[in-house]
Amino acid sequence: MNWHPIGDISDIPLRGARCVKTPQGKIAVFRTAENEVFAIEDHCPHKGGPLSQGIVHQKAVTCPLHNWVISLETGKALGADDGEVRTIPVRNENGKLFIKLESLMMVAAE
Repeated sequence: MNWHPIGDISDIPLRGARCVKTPQGKIAVFRTAENEVFAIEDHCPHKGGPLSQGIVHQKAVTCPLHNWVISLETGKALGADDGEVRTIPVRNENGKLFIKLESLMMVAAE
């Protein structure tokens, strides 16, 4: 498994996000009010808005451009909207965060 350290959970504010640059593109790492951590591609499937700048609520983020709501668990648009972004496996080990880049490389190679 190809887990890469990306920082500490305390680097991400509650209900906020931080970005990680990878060879496959920018990844948004989110922290919910319940201290759950999710990672998805940092662009809305609608018009490419920066999801990392959106509003985090429950296990979703609202795009700051056109209010599309994206599930942090599945990467899919919620409600009547249709589209999705890739989710990236993220692991929290005693506050240290890791993402699995191997999955990104496999998806990018398809």
